[in-house]
Amino acid sequence: MTSDLFAKHSEKLDSARTAIQERHYWSGYPESPSPKVWGETAATEGKAAFQAYATSDFPLDTPGADRITTERSPFGIDLGIRYPHLDVDTLITSAENALPAWRDAGPRTRAGVCLEILDRLAQPQCTFELANAVQFTTGQAFVMAFQAGTAHAFDRALEAVAYAYTEMSRHPETAAWEKPAGKGDPLRMTKTFHVVPRGVALVIACNTFPTWNSFPGLFASLVTGNPVFVKP
Repeated sequence: MTSDLFAKHSEKLDSARTAIQERHYWSGYPESPSPKVWGETAATEGKAAFQAYATSDFPLDTPGADRITTERSPFGIDLGIRYPHLDVDTLITSAENALPAWRDAGPRTRAGVCLEILDRLAQPQCTFELANAVQFTTGQAFVMAFQAGTAHAFDRALEAVAYAYTEMSRHPETAAWEKPAGKGDPLRMTKTFHVVPRGVALVIACNTFPTWNSFPGLFASLVTGNPVFVKP
């Protein structure tokens, strides 16, 4: 299935790569919260989805011993969202164990997965859910939270994926090398090239534009084969 994701999103990736090469304006995601763009129910459904997190466990499948609840909105509201309280050593071990399979998936599969993540985040309900989360955790006005927290953040993530995929696909995965050797048979080698990840990555988000600032590094690290920790 993951091999099909690249083909599914190849048109958007090609458009982003063309914009990078030609240096012209292009956006893959609408920045207006208008119901004419998203439909009449997206805003209501997205806000309800965000509000459902209040006073409940955040559904994050991560190893953790207990939960912590300290988040208070700049608007003066105790959000009451319970996040996993994580053990760092356990997280690092899990990430290191996950790295080989993610590395071996290859650039095309990783790019397809990252593009699918962005596509799911950019669905109408999820976009408004994320916009509300940015609004109530940063104190921004809704329109700013919508534009910077969703559309512009998605564009920056897509740009990171496009740049990374361009570099990863610049050279062939295999090459036949041959050198004449006088009267004897030529020297022949079949070379194989791999993109080598740097290791576990850490993204530290800020409290003003959390997605806009963190998505480029997050997606650049993921698409190049590195597991990522995010510190909100």
